[in-house]
Amino acid sequence: MAIVKNLSRTLSQLLQSPSCGCQTSLVPVRCIGVSPRQVTSDANFHSVSFSETDHPRVLITGGLGQLGVGLAKLLRKRFGKNNVILSDIRKPPDHVFYNGPFIYSDILDYKNLREIVVNNRITWLFHYSALLSAVGEANVPLARAVNITGLHNVLDIAAEHSLRLFVPSTIGAFGPTSPRNPTPDLCIQRPRTIYGVSKVHAELMGEYYHYRYGLDFRCLRYPGIISADSQPGGGTTDYAVQIFHDAIKNGKFQCNLKSDTHLPMMYIDDCLKATLDVMEVPAASLSMRTYNISAMSFSPEELVQEVKKHIPELQVTYNVDAVRQAIADSWPMNFDDSNARRDWGWKHDFDLSELVTTMFNILGSDSRVAHIN
Repeated sequence: MAIVKNLSRTLSQLLQSPSCGCQTSLVPVRCIGVSPRQVTSDANFHSVSFSETDHPRVLITGGLGQLGVGLAKLLRKRFGKNNVILSDIRKPPDHVFYNGPFIYSDILDYKNLREIVVNNRITWLFHYSALLSAVGEANVPLARAVNITGLHNVLDIAAEHSLRLFVPSTIGAFGPTSPRNPTPDLCIQRPRTIYGVSKVHAELMGEYYHYRYGLDFRCLRYPGIISADSQPGGGTTDYAVQIFHDAIKNGKFQCNLKSDTHLPMMYIDDCLKATLDVMEVPAASLSMRTYNISAMSFSPEELVQEVKKHIPELQVTYNVDAVRQAIADSWPMNFDDSNARRDWGWKHDFDLSELVTTMFNILGSDSRVAHIN
């Protein structure tokens, strides 16, 4: 018994000794509710590699937003319907619910999110849950919780379970002191919205987790995204979606930005293609973890002129929203995405003319069908 006590005492002293080479230090444990988690300082995580016959198991958070549904459709064609799970805190419409796996997930509930990742053997995670620019300014505490606390939960889970993690960033990650025309990948970033601040935070935290823990973090700064599949969701660039709905519905459009406000834009198909491309590219090809991507830059007036080629009788008025205009004036006018084009072959397919024609082909067809019905 004396030998056991001596061994126990010796082991205890070794573990407490700062000179012990086996000592494992821990970063401070953060807790939400009863869900403590921690990442060891010597952790070395690597994302899973896939053979040609293997497919990633994908989870998309905030999946009912503008991009989530389209991304799920693209990934299901690529990896199989049951390998891609959409999640959100809202009830999905029927056409989404019956097109593939859907699960309730609150990113502020760490335990629930972790169970989803573990139970479904998730290997890739696309984190789209966020409050956009104008909506975020109207409710800063909620934006701070969703955009920052939610991100922390996702980062911890991704690191713990060796996921390949994609978090989108935005033109809103830049501010009035950033170079605006063009805006490079690396420059001063001082955004003046909680949305922008949270996205800079996401970029830096993702890069930190990559270098500190080996997390396979990937990020693209999206320009304004234009899609026919969803309604505007409170973003500063949403005028470029609203104009098509209003033009078809009543031939009138009221723009909330000045007519000469130039912002980088992209059709959703290009955005989704870029997202999949950057997730599939070998890690060795990436010279950075966050890239600008762009396709075009235009003003409301330039968009109006292109729309009038399809609906010449369109009536346009300008009723400038001071909050949205101030946000737009602090954002880039044009993105420099030369690093993405060089490192992993990014190339857009849609210019302004093709974008407008495609939007009218989709929305005009839907409108005619609705009218007949």
